[in-house]
Amino acid sequence: MDKKSSILIIEDHALTAFALKTSLSCADFVNEIFDANCAKDGYEILKNNNIDLVLLDLGLPEIDGVEALAEIREKNKDIKIIILTSHCDKEEVQKCLELGINAYCTKEIKPDKLIDVIKDVLLGSMYFDSSVSSYVMQQTTKEPTQNILGNINVKDCYNLTQQEKRVLILLASGYNNSQIAKKLEISINTIKVHVCSILQKMNVEDRTQAAIKAIRENLIN
Repeated sequence: MDKKSSILIIEDHALTAFALKTSLSCADFVNEIFDANCAKDGYEILKNNNIDLVLLDLGLPEIDGVEALAEIREKNKDIKIIILTSHCDKEEVQKCLELGINAYCTKEIKPDKLIDVIKDVLLGSMYFDSSVSSYVMQQTTKEPTQNILGNINVKDCYNLTQQEKRVLILLASGYNNSQIAKKLEISINTIKVHVCSILQKMNVEDRTQAAIKAIRENLIN
């Protein structure tokens, strides 16, 4: 990344905030790091500084994270927002999705993985922890086009082959490996090879993450 970014951490747990700042201070793409232990202080920092990305906890005092998210998004349409929380409640996840988050991470995420997620989000990607992937899929799953095998319409962002694009479209439409193999008339072992290649190229951990990333980044039209 050529441009360094400024990041705001809104987290009421002092030790967690300290750990986050320590990890981020080592990242070469980070400019300034700000922190607030409540939503109101976060609002003031956003008002007075040019912040590129917010790391937001949901379990905040007084004004909770979902309410803070709504306020931040209303006033900062283009800012990147990553939820970093121990909460995985379905309703909260769905509300966060509706409000336009860029990523949803649990606090069990490893520091180096979180750094990668932050960098990817700043570059325009999205990320959702596997613990909430099913909720995201319910919000985003689409039916494939009728001519799926003949008309491949996947943006060339990850150097996928034509067959991998076919597999990705079906993944994003909720098909399992057996169903994809039957649809494409190839062996399930070949499908597994394609899925493995897709995961590596898209830099995701599992097939659900690949499907979510494809849909949320509008790779499939």
